[in-house]
Amino acid sequence: MPTLIVNARVFSPDPLGICQVLVEGERVAAVADRVDLQGDELTVIDANGRWLLPGFVDALTHPCGGGGEGGFHNRTSEVPFEAFVRAGVTSPVGALGTDSITRSLEVLYGNVMALRRQGLAPFMYTGSYRVPVDTLTGDVTRDLVMIDPVIGVGEIAIADHRSSQPSAAELRRIAADARLGGTISGKGGTVMIHLGDGSGRLALLHQTLADSDLPISAFYPTHCNRSAALLEGAAKFARAGAWIDLTASTVPEFIQAGEVPALQALRELIAEGVPRDRISISSDAGGSLPLYENGVLQGLTAACPSVMLEVLQAARHEEAKFIAVVVGALTRNPANALGLTHKGRVRAGASADLLLFDPQTGELGDVMCRGRWLLRDKRLSPMTGGRRL
Repeated sequence: MPTLIVNARVFSPDPLGICQVLVEGERVAAVADRVDLQGDELTVIDANGRWLLPGFVDALTHPCGGGGEGGFHNRTSEVPFEAFVRAGVTSPVGALGTDSITRSLEVLYGNVMALRRQGLAPFMYTGSYRVPVDTLTGDVTRDLVMIDPVIGVGEIAIADHRSSQPSAAELRRIAADARLGGTISGKGGTVMIHLGDGSGRLALLHQTLADSDLPISAFYPTHCNRSAALLEGAAKFARAGAWIDLTASTVPEFIQAGEVPALQALRELIAEGVPRDRISISSDAGGSLPLYENGVLQGLTAACPSVMLEVLQAARHEEAKFIAVVVGALTRNPANALGLTHKGRVRAGASADLLLFDPQTGELGDVMCRGRWLLRDKRLSPMTGGRRL
């Protein structure tokens, strides 16, 4: 049954003004000032001037939990389906993160497939923090080719005391295998890189790319706003052609230690001449946010996908040009970085992953994924929540 959304202020993520958007099946069929279509089977929804945006593409999440410092009792929990939906995240990309011992790729795969069954459009990385890379089939290239939701490798940790201290040669081989797998399967084949607070920062990536045929876009570093110095290095990396990712999850203690909040970091990168289409924002949902005092763990909290929506809420009163930059960082840019060219945009032929957002109240009332409403008037659809009716 086709759905026509009228009186919507569309950010595609570019600002298109008031438009009508026609959805047929799982795709956007048309975006125009007026769509001439009638019939008893047509459902018309009046957006009443609300913003219509692409569903968020969250390039780094931990749906099965991301670990937890300090012992088993601190393991972070699974991220529930409803948390992604209410945050507007229609395509979370899952990773194992720190803990690939008590959590496995099989468990991550199970979480991803459960989220798909409930109506979302998630993907996943093979591998984890550690090198040599853990895989599902025994081979990075084979994982990408043979396992549908696998679109890349990650998050591999560098410049971090928790990493396995990989060499440039090891990273080069992983990226080459991922690129081959992406080429054969038609996927992005991107390597997501976790940047810690070590003094090496991006140096290992520069070393890896030297004397190789790999493009700089083969690596997608995240947590680039961990410090001002790291952000400066990431700006140079992006100006050279890479995509870079900012983490929206933070706590006051991290900011006091030098972390740059995601929205502020985005402004600084644009001011530094970084192309707006090379910056993304992710949540790190399910990952742990440890709090230390004099090197001793005092406790931790878990990152939530809701920070993606909070970024948009914080920017909603800005001028349309900057709002489009923010929306692009939450949608089209991570989709492009990961080769998901049918995601993260509102245009004919794109996946019908759509949000209706009220800029006056800051509320997200409606979420559509693959042409099906998961949230209507702030209530979960009866088609979601674990089983089909």
